[in-house]
Amino acid sequence: MEDKRNLIYQLDGKPPLATAIPLGLQHVLAMFVGNVTPIIIIAGVLNLSVQEKSFMIQCAMFVAGLVSLVQCYPIGPVGARLPIIMGTSFGFLPVCIAIGMKYGLPGVLGAVFAGGVFQVFIGFTMKYIRKYFPPLVTGIVLLAIGLSLVGTGMKYFAGGVGAEDFGSIQNLMLGAVVLVTLLYFKQFTKGMTSMSAVLIALIVGYVVAIPMGKINFEAVANAHWFSMPVPLRFGMEFHIDAMLSMFVMNVISTVETVGNTCGIVSGGIGGRCATDREVSGAVIADGLGTSFAALFNVLPNTSYGQNVGIIAMTRVINRFAVATGAMFLLLAGFFPKLGAIVAVMPPSVLGGAAIVMFSMMVVSGINQVTEEPLRGKNGTILAVSLGLGLGFSLVPDATKHFPHMIKMLFEGSGVAVATFIAIFLNIILPDDADAKLKKLHNAGKEEDDNICKI
Repeated sequence: MEDKRNLIYQLDGKPPLATAIPLGLQHVLAMFVGNVTPIIIIAGVLNLSVQEKSFMIQCAMFVAGLVSLVQCYPIGPVGARLPIIMGTSFGFLPVCIAIGMKYGLPGVLGAVFAGGVFQVFIGFTMKYIRKYFPPLVTGIVLLAIGLSLVGTGMKYFAGGVGAEDFGSIQNLMLGAVVLVTLLYFKQFTKGMTSMSAVLIALIVGYVVAIPMGKINFEAVANAHWFSMPVPLRFGMEFHIDAMLSMFVMNVISTVETVGNTCGIVSGGIGGRCATDREVSGAVIADGLGTSFAALFNVLPNTSYGQNVGIIAMTRVINRFAVATGAMFLLLAGFFPKLGAIVAVMPPSVLGGAAIVMFSMMVVSGINQVTEEPLRGKNGTILAVSLGLGLGFSLVPDATKHFPHMIKMLFEGSGVAVATFIAIFLNIILPDDADAKLKKLHNAGKEEDDNICKI
């Protein structure tokens, strides 16, 4: 009889619900605040009412849960058949705000819908362009994403951007409690407690935060018990300039999704790269999920890097476990009070876990870029792409004289710059002598295999 404890390390295993639920729930808790924060920000910028903001948060939960389920259990070519958690994208936020200031929320949703359709087209062509995303490039994407998110994790750790007590001893102590709890259960315990270290740490931090006065349950009390998400409540408008700006971001989102998909496979399965089918399915689901999100009144959906970090840390690749977490997101979409309980989690509690999860993405990236020696061409690509990508993100004033469309690419995390430079240099730089020999050897091996088949 198969050991049920090993099922969680199998992609298609079906562990007991008592095991699957907490493992899936920690994925939800890790992304929950990130899923609603972009909604809260753009609702504030566009001066939406409290009721409209609450409705959008509810829709964001519903969309994230449904698209995550499709990633785990595909419908035809849509979905990767991998434990990918989807959620509202932070990366699109600056563009959405700019569009919203000019055209309002209907203009944002129209551009998001069109961008999702564009990304679906990219997904169907992935098998033709996949060769431009070797482990070195996807590893650089993971490195850039992870390094860019570490700052976000630290801001959560200190209390959240805009908090009046940002950086206070209370916030730092609360984040430290979560971090220490996570490390203890992960490294000094075995079995279920080790695998659920993130969930246990977040629960401990949540409980500790209550007597500290860090949690206001008013939002929970005011939330409805049941409510249906309604599509097209705000309508849609389509503007060429808004859609073109969104298309650029969809290309970047595609590369991030490729990197996250490869990170899940290398971090959870190991021994192989993500297949063309997995990558294509992930990108198609990303695009359709984005268009679906626009129909349900929210911003683009994308794969979540922090959940890649959890898989890399726990090695739990089981998609049934992650699907149980996606079901919780769906429930939160119909029962706003459930979502409100998690939404009031203090940022410093999430930050204590996020620091580790984001850093594990960096480790996954390092593992990928070091699959081959970092000398010659590979070393140059890594140095230039990360140097310029992170350089422009650390010194944003360097782009102040750029045209708006170009400037938009260079602003923010630096992921776009690092990615495009890595792809470009990988195409134009000549292979090193040992790389050429390896390619010739592989080509000869494939030819011998074909002869044997004949």
